[in-house]
Amino acid sequence: MVIPFSPENQLEISTDPADLPYYAGRSLLRMFIAYGASLLVTLVYGSIAAKNRTAEKVLIPLLDILQSVPVLGFLSVTITMFIGLFPASLLGVELASIFAIFTGQCWNMTFSFYHSLTTLPKDLKEVSAMLRFNWWQRFIRLEVPFAMIGLVWNSMMSFGGGWFFLAASEAITVLNESIRLPGVGSFMAAAVEDGNMPAVGYAIVTMIVMIVLVDQLFWRPIVVWSQKFKMERTEAVEVPTSFVYDLLQRAVFVVWMQKYCFRPIAKAVYAAFNLAARLTNRTASQLESVTLLSYLAAAIKWILLLTILYSVGQQAYQGGRMVASLGLDKLEEIIALGCYTLGRVMVSSLLGVLWTVPVGVWIGTNPRLSKFSQPVVQVAASFPANMIYPFVAVFYLQHSVNFELGSIPLMMLGTQWYILFNVIAGAMAIPNDLKEAAKVYKLSGWQKWRKLILPAIFPYLITGCITASGGAWNASIISELVIWKEDRLNATGLGSFISQVTATGDWPDIIAGIAVMCAFVVVINRLFWRRLYQLSETKYHLN
Repeated sequence: MVIPFSPENQLEISTDPADLPYYAGRSLLRMFIAYGASLLVTLVYGSIAAKNRTAEKVLIPLLDILQSVPVLGFLSVTITMFIGLFPASLLGVELASIFAIFTGQCWNMTFSFYHSLTTLPKDLKEVSAMLRFNWWQRFIRLEVPFAMIGLVWNSMMSFGGGWFFLAASEAITVLNESIRLPGVGSFMAAAVEDGNMPAVGYAIVTMIVMIVLVDQLFWRPIVVWSQKFKMERTEAVEVPTSFVYDLLQRAVFVVWMQKYCFRPIAKAVYAAFNLAARLTNRTASQLESVTLLSYLAAAIKWILLLTILYSVGQQAYQGGRMVASLGLDKLEEIIALGCYTLGRVMVSSLLGVLWTVPVGVWIGTNPRLSKFSQPVVQVAASFPANMIYPFVAVFYLQHSVNFELGSIPLMMLGTQWYILFNVIAGAMAIPNDLKEAAKVYKLSGWQKWRKLILPAIFPYLITGCITASGGAWNASIISELVIWKEDRLNATGLGSFISQVTATGDWPDIIAGIAVMCAFVVVINRLFWRRLYQLSETKYHLN
């Protein structure tokens, strides 16, 4: 990461299959660094939004906006910033790439964690209050364990979302500059530009191997481990299994590391945070008892809030001046393009719900099926759909498919998995005692779906639909404009518009396109999805 770099002195990306193992390692390292950052932000951001009603009114709409900002929009702003922070070094470009992957992972995980905290059973809250848990004990002993199953499955989906934008984050073309980093995504981009179909095939095989290995060595053991956090009073007859998980439990080296390394570190971290929580609680109670200090604390909060609002407002004003220079006619044209993309987003989300709900429930309620289907689903969800776009483009060109409609299946490839993974998590989280109660009452067929399954998975389904809707807007960037050699498949919409103006570096059009996309997402979430979300919080959750 610290080797010399300049936009004029580009790294040459090879299409030799012998370089793919090294490229795969680079890509995988970026993915895990971005995931670690995403997990940290998820736990902090989701906790604040769920516990502070004032902050929730700002943070959740902001989350709607952030998930709707396309990866290319983030790259347009951050690539110059990171290069400026680390001039003449590859580290700046690497950080920009990792940040782009982070933006494809973080928002879905944050929504899931926030949703779990807002649906905490009331009796568990009362027990934690009776035991006088401080904020750290409540967080580590109640909130994270309760959210674990949903967080694990959404982490898997978010990791797959990172693969989806791998090519865009490693082969960066923004502001009339083309910057490439060694990785599977840039290898794929170079192969597509050359029209080298064998190299494209090698990249696809490498991606599948990576996804399968990560699934079996990393995600499958975590899924099995997370089952101990399932809320139920009776034990399930069949539970997920993992050969790697069993091996780790029996391995002498792992037991030794856990006893002499991991456990002491975990105890030290827990003790440190527990002490900090006690001190902060004591300080907060003291501040509340002193009127002058409480006024001072409130004044500091307002000063910080006004400072943030001023900074945001200043940036919005500058962006607004640039957008105003476009003229009303241009803005109306961009809004019309947004309506075209909105139609595709709605159709793709609806089609995704129709097949993911029955399939997700089938997988989530059948541990034997989950054992074999999880790797398949993980590969399908994690595999970057844009890697098969060249093959789709060739098929569309040969059969003269109308790309205005043909872009919808491409959009679904990147969004339907958000719904599927959330439905699977919801189905797996159904307590076994409720399943036994359904058997006692002889519920079957549609009656079982209406009385048990749909109410149980409803909060997870809404979370999946919200993230899938935002993901569909983001996926429109690469699904409405597909290039194969000299041929361009261009669907009328906001996604293709943003792709084109980002490549040319037209700042007023970039800002206007991103602003219109954010406005569409926020309005739809506020008027439609958020109301269903509130319904899931008040009616369809375990009390």
